[in-house]
Amino acid sequence: MFRSPQRLRAFLAGAAATVFLSLGAAAPAATAAPSQGTATAAACALPGRTGWTDEGHTTDYTRFQRPLGTKHVLMLFVDFPDAQASGSTSDYYRQLAPAAEWMKRDSYGRTTLDIAPLDRWMRMPHESTSYGFQRGITFEQHEAYVRQAVAAADPYADFSRYDMLYIVPAKSAAAISFSPTYLYDPTTAGITADGKRVKWAVTFGQDMWHWGFKVADHETSHTFGLPDLYAFTGTDYHRFVGGWDLMGDIAGAAPQHLGWERWKFGWIDDRQVACLTSAGRRTVRLQAVESPGGTKIAVIRTGETTAYVAESRRAAGADSHACSTGVLIYRVDTSTTTGYGPVQIVNGSPGATPPSGCRALDMAAFHPGQTFTDPATAVRIDIDTSTRLHDEISITKQ
Repeated sequence: MFRSPQRLRAFLAGAAATVFLSLGAAAPAATAAPSQGTATAAACALPGRTGWTDEGHTTDYTRFQRPLGTKHVLMLFVDFPDAQASGSTSDYYRQLAPAAEWMKRDSYGRTTLDIAPLDRWMRMPHESTSYGFQRGITFEQHEAYVRQAVAAADPYADFSRYDMLYIVPAKSAAAISFSPTYLYDPTTAGITADGKRVKWAVTFGQDMWHWGFKVADHETSHTFGLPDLYAFTGTDYHRFVGGWDLMGDIAGAAPQHLGWERWKFGWIDDRQVACLTSAGRRTVRLQAVESPGGTKIAVIRTGETTAYVAESRRAAGADSHACSTGVLIYRVDTSTTTGYGPVQIVNGSPGATPPSGCRALDMAAFHPGQTFTDPATAVRIDIDTSTRLHDEISITKQ
């Protein structure tokens, strides 16, 4: 979660798959399969329309951090007059340090986090209960918290060397409960140290001990311009994407970045995107997003800010579970604001009883023989497996 200084200023409430895409009326089976809807990847790049973090392909890099190359991160450790630290900072660093390797793997090596801990406790000037975390914290309160942490560390660090900050509180500071991201407001004086503007910071809370290091990757992704994909309202906070995306349920069965977001970040190239924009059809072989190379996403554009996306998922590594395998289909709407479902997973197994260790939405991936259709947009996606290494499709005229 993050703090918007304007719109939310007051309060932040190798495996592969082959997919056949059809948009509009397809040609009869007896004729040659045309590709009149095929377009370059750029034609499927949806613009952002929220004025803040969203799933739009374009990002305002005067406000957000470009997610390519090495990001130098200074980790500060703070305690408070009413919540003093005991022991070294090493356990805190070890809790979050694996975020660097996770980001490197998720980005196919295109983004790395160089996390440098300042190995000492800095005493904040006020009690932990005074900063407003328990009341949701405003942008002004949050900026004051970051400013005071920077001032405490300034005698010991050269801030001009770093792109962003991780500010980690003592475990005894129960009032610092959650981990919001500070995104600077370029229209104000803000925070400057060693001649450099402090633009981005993750201020960790006690939830880091629950979520683990991936909370650092989630919050850092806000500095790259991504919205939250969990729900801000209702009782089922993970009804939109479940654990399929890091911006949803961090502790889910397969928390990584969707292929759509990897394209937005520049981790996937245009040549790895299959695009369909108008009536036609196209066969696409998708290589699993967990492995580098190959075509990664197939996009069917359905409007100015909407599209369906298909990608291949294969359970692999400690972040995944056997229930998170198959062809994932989701709808993107770049005009939908953070926390209100800018991405929504299509459930490929509605009503199915998930096996032990899986939740209902974890079973959303489509499998051989299944078809997804949306009559409202004339979209159809057919999936049919033929070998262990890939899924093949065939189109059927209804």
